[in-house]
Amino acid sequence: MIVVNIKKGESIDRALKRFKQQCQRAGIHKDLKKSSYYLKPSEKKKIARSLARRRYRKLLANNR
Repeated sequence: MIVVNIKKGESIDRALKRFKQQCQRAGIHKDLKKSSYYLKPSEKKKIARSLARRRYRKLLANNR
């Protein structure tokens, strides 16, 4: 659980920004988005293959 202590004289906006940064570093938003709906194993594999193809094409384009 992420806890942000507000320092003396610190604005709420600044503390909220620190909280959002810590959530992003911890990967909370990514996990929440990933588990928001069920994905069949075959769909996971399909997505992984497409991402691998994309990375490979990008690698080839950079080497030219």
